Amino acid sequence: MNSYTPATDRHTVEPEKPAPLQTLAGAVGGTRYLPLPTLVADLRSDHAGESGAVMIYRGILAITRDAGVRHFAQQHLAAEARHLSQIEPLLAPQQPSRLLPLWHVAGWLTGALPARVGPRMVYATIEAVETFFDQHYAEQIESIDPHDPHSSHPPLQSVRALLQACRSDEIAHRDEAPALFAAGGRPASLALRCWVWSVGAGSRVAVKICRGI
Repeated sequence: MNSYTPATDRHTVEPEKPAPLQTLAGAVGGTRYLPLPTLVADLRSDHAGESGAVMIYRGILAITRDAGVRHFAQQHLAAEARHLSQIEPLLAPQQPSRLLPLWHVAGWLTGALPARVGPRMVYATIEAVETFFDQHYAEQIESIDPHDPHSSHPPLQSVRALLQACRSDEIAHRDEAPALFAAGGRPASLALRCWVWSVGAGSRVAVKICRGI
């Protein structure tokens, strides 16, 4: 499994580093708090998602020669690699998705194929991906909040802070992509709308799978 050391991204304030997940059992294992298996499944899906996101941007950079797209992808790659490096230590070596090589290939193709078509397809793809990640992290944060309403368990709250920081990055990326897409001045074609739908649907299916595998 690879770790990444990315550059600092302008969109994010670095959260306090969470404790290793194994130390959270006492904080989240009781009936009043988020069950540890649920948290492991959430973080497994996050780790797989961020691994795939890193590969999306690597796929874009492997194909495109457009200077604007390359700058866009390099900036976003740094943020996704940072997310991955922060989430990865929270999982024990046996806890990441066993299908991680598949998510790597799927991510690379999700970036490379649009890059072959052109910048507008890249931006539409990233908007779809980041819209999904925004919703994904929001659901996880909402699942933590009712179990720890008084912030009485700092380890769990540090995980929440990390998820919120990741979500803030994804929102910034989501909002940047459609503005760049709109600069092209043409509405999305039917083929592009179908592709965007498939990216969102594929992301939802992948999360459901990697929560358990």
